[in-house]
Amino acid sequence: MKKLKILNTVFVMLVLASALINNATVQASVENMQTFYEEKGYPGLSITIKATNETNPGGDINITIWIECTAKNLSIEHLYLSVYGFRGGQDEVLLRNITYITKKTLDYDNVSEGNYAVHIPNDFWYRIYAELHFKYAIKETSYGPYTDGFTMTDVRNVKMEELIEQLTNKTQEYEALSQNYAELNQTYTELNQTYWDLKLNKTSGTEVQLDNTRIAMVIFIVTTVFFAATTLYLVIKKPKQYW
Repeated sequence: MKKLKILNTVFVMLVLASALINNATVQASVENMQTFYEEKGYPGLSITIKATNETNPGGDINITIWIECTAKNLSIEHLYLSVYGFRGGQDEVLLRNITYITKKTLDYDNVSEGNYAVHIPNDFWYRIYAELHFKYAIKETSYGPYTDGFTMTDVRNVKMEELIEQLTNKTQEYEALSQNYAELNQTYTELNQTYWDLKLNKTSGTEVQLDNTRIAMVIFIVTTVFFAATTLYLVIKKPKQYW
């Protein structure tokens, strides 16, 4: 009996956790949506289109279409959305034709909604472009056909962002090496001056100080050679280009 109670408690906790996760996912999805098209100027018809505001190549975008009928005897001849992406950020390619309504009479003061998903291929970035095509009539009066074009979701160029980050890191490394070189060069100048002062002035302890100066200069020369080799490597090695 005790084990049964424990199992029931665990089951209830799992159900609650699942509900919380699903709710958070839905909330995140809603927050990620943006209105890209909203038109209330057509007689008897209002159209709103929302979509995911940003995505990565290889992901999906969600598109929601709202239609509100504000006139009696309104019939839709056709209403569909053409969604385009840009391969390599340049070549426009049709990703999907979304047919929302064809040959349908809408009820007065009716609001309808359609939800769709469009996949973004891995080699696409820049943004999404869409064209809304529709034609309708109110009683015997025909409206359209209309075509409204607009831009939608931003598709991140992830590879370009990674390349920029790599270049930024290398620039920072180069600046750090340049600063170290300037400091080493200053140290060399001071050591060289000290060496010749000791050599020419022949002050007390000259031999010992000369030896110490020679050792310091050798260390400096080795460090400088290492710096030069590192700098040359960074300059010669070119990052892979993705465009």
